[in-house]
Amino acid sequence: MGCGSSSAPNPTQISKVNLQYKYLFKYIIVGDTAVGKSCLLLQFTDKRFQPVHDLTIGVEFGSRTITVSGQQVKLQIWDTAGQEKFRSITRSYYRDAAGALLVYDITRRETFDHLTAWLEDCRKYSSQDTTIMLIGNKADLEHSRVVQTEEGKKFAEENGLFFLETSSKTAQNVEEASLMSLMISTRRLRAARSLSRLARALFINLKENKKKKYIIAVPALKVFVSLFFFILFISSCVLSCLVFLKENNHLVV
Repeated sequence: MGCGSSSAPNPTQISKVNLQYKYLFKYIIVGDTAVGKSCLLLQFTDKRFQPVHDLTIGVEFGSRTITVSGQQVKLQIWDTAGQEKFRSITRSYYRDAAGALLVYDITRRETFDHLTAWLEDCRKYSSQDTTIMLIGNKADLEHSRVVQTEEGKKFAEENGLFFLETSSKTAQNVEEASLMSLMISTRRLRAARSLSRLARALFINLKENKKKKYIIAVPALKVFVSLFFFILFISSCVLSCLVFLKENNHLVV
């Protein structure tokens, strides 16, 4: 297990025991092997760093409950394996993710070069509302840096991502990365709910307007029909009188 994280259950079999929170957000951490995904998870959930650990097999799981605006919010974080042979397994964990942390190692150029493929997976298998944040990890190894900060910023800007450099060892920006992603996801959720409420209000208003138009239209239609039949009746009477008068030679044509 990477960095001492707990083994992950199937995402459809999460226990519903101890639901002491108001909201639940699911996050997924993706990227190449050994970029520090498991250590980011451990630093965020347990606030500790474990320098030596095994590679993640499949998917691992961690969680943390925080208070936001007086409400308890639980973050479920899924740490995925970076090996190609596990890609088909980890793709199922993108589903329903509020956010994805796309991680590379600033000391290994190839992990940065592989970001495009990871980003394609993120966008293909997750929701279009999923917040994707680019993370340049191992910022404490500045002396070994091969990927410059400007390169990370440029990639993020070109692909519409949020960007931070972090260090699992010193905890630099680890908290900020998770909380910033949560904040963005929360804003999007609120915006979606606002749009939903607006759409519902417009629908109700439309129904009310249609109802009012119907209420007004029905009496008007009744008046029109009554007037039509009245005119038709008068015309029939006049025509009958004319025929009668002509037959009795009282009408000169």
